[in-house]
Amino acid sequence: MGIDDKINNASEQATGKVKEGVGRATDNERLEAEGRQDQASGHLKQAGEKIKDMFRS
Repeated sequence: MGIDDKINNASEQATGKVKEGVGRATDNERLEAEGRQDQASGHLKQAGEKIKDMFRS
């Protein structure tokens, strides 16, 4: 996994956590759901990169 991919995935997860927290604090269900979606997307991408790395080794 390249360092750029790691940074992008981590930032997507962090952004999702912030969005989810702001959504909860402001009682905005849409923003909260979007934050959870961003987190899940970041986790999924990171898992895909790890699988690719396993096959490269």
